Order: sequence, then structure tokens, then C-alpha cells
Amino acid sequence: MSDQDPNCIFCKIVAGQIPSRKVYEDEELYAFHDIHPWAPVHFLLIPKRHIASMAHLAPADEAWMGRLMVLAPKLALEQGCNPYPEGGFRMVCNTGIEGGQEVQHLHWHVMGGPRPWARG
Repeated sequence: MSDQDPNCIFCKIVAGQIPSRKVYEDEELYAFHDIHPWAPVHFLLIPKRHIASMAHLAPADEAWMGRLMVLAPKLALEQGCNPYPEGGFRMVCNTGIEGGQEVQHLHWHVMGGPRPWARG
């Protein structure tokens, strides 16, 4: 892939240079289990192309972003989240330093399962 940052840990995961427990993969998206889960179900959903944050999205990203939003609930159920409305899941996408973003590659944490795992 040409749109990669050689210093980005998530780009290295997509390239297979760092192992991950894959949840899902297609041409544009990759999902894998978080190595430090906060919840019984906790995986990350990322674009394969390096995009630093939500602040870097462009109109050309609308199609895959829409697919990601439809894919997330499907994967959450497959990974063990209980169905809506009694069950459900949480999606978190931090943007920028003040938004709490630690890895500068656009990503969503998808978390679910029985509480009390909830954090801020």
C-alpha cells in the first residue's frame, strides 16, 4: 500500500509487520482485538490507508466511512456483544491531543459486553 506511514504502529499491523488478532479485513478496512481491552469485547476498526485523524477526512472518504459505520454493529455482534436494545456497544474515536488520541492513525474502539467496564 502506498498510503502508509512507516513509523505508524497501525500501518505496521496492516502490513503484517506487527502481529494482531484479526477480527475483519477487506480492501479498505481492518479490525483487530485491542491488546489492552477495557471491556469483554474490545476491538479496533481502522482504515488500511494511513489517515492521521477524523480531522483529516475528505469528501472522497464518505463511501468507506459509511461502510465502516454499517460494519461496526455486525462485527460487534459477531464478537459477542448482546443485541440492541438490552445489549449494545460503544464506539470511541479520539481526535487530536486534546481529544485523547494516542496513536495518530484514525481508529475506532468498539467495546461492549456486560458492564461495569465503563470508562469516561
